[in-house]
Amino acid sequence: MLSITNLSYSYGAGSGGPVIQGLSMNVQQGEFISLVGASGCGKSTLLRIIAGLLEPSGGDISFGGRPSTGSTRLGKIGYMPQQDLLLPWRTVLDNCLLAWELKRSGSKEAAVQQILSLLHSLGLAGTENAYPEELSGGMRQRIALARTLSAGSELLLLDEPFGALDALTKRGLHRLLLQLWSSLGRTVLFITHDLEEALLLSDRICLMHGGSMQEIAVPLPRPRHGELIYQPQFMQLREELERRLYESIAH
Repeated sequence: MLSITNLSYSYGAGSGGPVIQGLSMNVQQGEFISLVGASGCGKSTLLRIIAGLLEPSGGDISFGGRPSTGSTRLGKIGYMPQQDLLLPWRTVLDNCLLAWELKRSGSKEAAVQQILSLLHSLGLAGTENAYPEELSGGMRQRIALARTLSAGSELLLLDEPFGALDALTKRGLHRLLLQLWSSLGRTVLFITHDLEEALLLSDRICLMHGGSMQEIAVPLPRPRHGELIYQPQFMQLREELERRLYESIAH
């Protein structure tokens, strides 16, 4: 689905060198991949480049098996930034209808039914006429996720979508995300600083440091559930991932 070759990006003169340098990766249809690394290592920048919001300094990106530019990818890839960015003057339903309004693909009635189904799947049935200010942080993040999913993109870029939530709310959203991912068959690139979150959700983890990337397979069977984090194999994997992360930072 996505192929990145020798990618580089710099914010310009005086920025302290390239944020991303010589980065290459391949993403297969239906994979769930987490990006992990210290703050400032280029994770969010990479997602913005893939989404078409930034143009790289060098390298090539193929999307859907074809060479692409940022302008050709823009609007075709689902992107959820760290903040929910819900429009306060629009209801939950109208926020989620934004993608349909831009694309006008299919009927509005079908789009509304799809959104209501997603809201129900995310435990948000009955909130469609509420405004963002009336909802908790966890509910707003679920709505932002529903809006991203409702765009219908095959590739989803999720930038720390649960980073600001409490542990209990986060675990519930892990379960919902795994259920939706398995049923919808989407491909996901997911940024997180939570190593347990990365292991629980991912097929592969990409450890970023110094603008490059190291891939780590996650050999855990699916379907997965929250209790997995207490099992010996999971704890061993977490320890190994933490060791590699600290080694990458130290060097």
